[in-house]
Amino acid sequence: MQQQFDVFVRWRPLSVSEPRAITHITEKHPAAHSISISSDRPWNSEPAFREIFSPESTNATVFQRVVSPVLPRVLAGQTCNFFAYGHSGSGKSHTVIGYEFNHTDEFGLCLASARVLFEELDRLNSTDGTQEGRLGLGLRLYELRKNIAFDLLNEHCKCHVREGYDGRTHIRGETEMLEDGKVRVRPILTQACWSFDELREYLLAGLARRATGTSTVHDLSSRTHAVLELEIVTQALLDAREAVVERQSELVPVAKRATDIYLEENIMGYIQSSDGKYAPNPDYRIDQTRIDEAEAKKAEFEAYVQQAEDHVTTVSKECPHACLGGKFVFVDLAGSEYYHDKTKTAETRPKQTPQEQQEGRQINTDLLALKEVIRARALKQARVPFRSSPLTMVMREHFQPAGTDSYSAMILTASPSTTQLSATVNTLKYGNLVGAAGKKTKSVR
Repeated sequence: MQQQFDVFVRWRPLSVSEPRAITHITEKHPAAHSISISSDRPWNSEPAFREIFSPESTNATVFQRVVSPVLPRVLAGQTCNFFAYGHSGSGKSHTVIGYEFNHTDEFGLCLASARVLFEELDRLNSTDGTQEGRLGLGLRLYELRKNIAFDLLNEHCKCHVREGYDGRTHIRGETEMLEDGKVRVRPILTQACWSFDELREYLLAGLARRATGTSTVHDLSSRTHAVLELEIVTQALLDAREAVVERQSELVPVAKRATDIYLEENIMGYIQSSDGKYAPNPDYRIDQTRIDEAEAKKAEFEAYVQQAEDHVTTVSKECPHACLGGKFVFVDLAGSEYYHDKTKTAETRPKQTPQEQQEGRQINTDLLALKEVIRARALKQARVPFRSSPLTMVMREHFQPAGTDSYSAMILTASPSTTQLSATVNTLKYGNLVGAAGKKTKSVR
């Protein structure tokens, strides 16, 4: 299985209110680029960057150089991940999401990718007239704040990030109590979209629910990591996944009854002596037949769940298009704040509440964990610390998709302003460590 990681740098333009620009030099090496910063503390990077974009580069340019080359991977059913990393105000959201939602050239990477994907899917759909087999995009959009995920397409529903018995990370919403003791726990909502305009409408509605707050740079900073997934789906695949959720809800009361019966019989079948030890109860004989019947019923419903899961696999395999399940994952990381900018005093730095300070510490923890995961994978370490933070737990499935290759890239957004020199250098240092490790990534088995 192939795992590839690239790092790009994008300098944003200098605003009118920023009088000076950082002096930097870009050097091209045979396989990568490096950056030299000229200041009172000069800094030179390794040749760790795939490409460096000037302030004049548009979103369309970045898309053509970063995302477009890996489009064939997604159309072959693979997963491609893109992270936007940088301090608050450096242009992360502008790069990933964009702000000109009606101008094609200024679409962020996610909308530009969706537009191109729909063009390809329309071409493929023209050869298949069935509605069930029609290809579309499944949109998932959620934000990670501290240890909780919030579903932005489902009324900001609070979800929990958990590792299941199967070793996979699951993001589950609130528990629904149904009739006959059934319990349904739905995953993050996948919104089926069959046209670009439909997807854009859902995306904008979800983004309006994203949380902002005060950072060390400004008071409208994104204080969450936003994760946006675009997956190629069919209605048949979505229906099969829904059936799994329903079978799981039917299993819950049956499994609970089997557990209750086992406990009831064993509680009555044993007594505690005066010395605290347990011994068989002479006045009661455990009804093993009752336990076996309950366990058999539980096994029957577990088989129904397995059949539903197998049907998902069958639907994927029977699709005539290899692109089914192909996925773009865009992560707009919260602004990094691990630096100490000596140019800002207590009077000029935006004031933060204790809660916002705590969120800032969690953001830094997540970003450090992400770097360590990338480096551990690149160095083929026996243990990759996915459990270090909710962010890396969520990305585990995307970094290691079952049975397919994966590609990941990080776009460092850098400010050219000398007033943000410390933050910019720290961003580049972070990317240098990640990029240098990514160059060591080779085929893994």
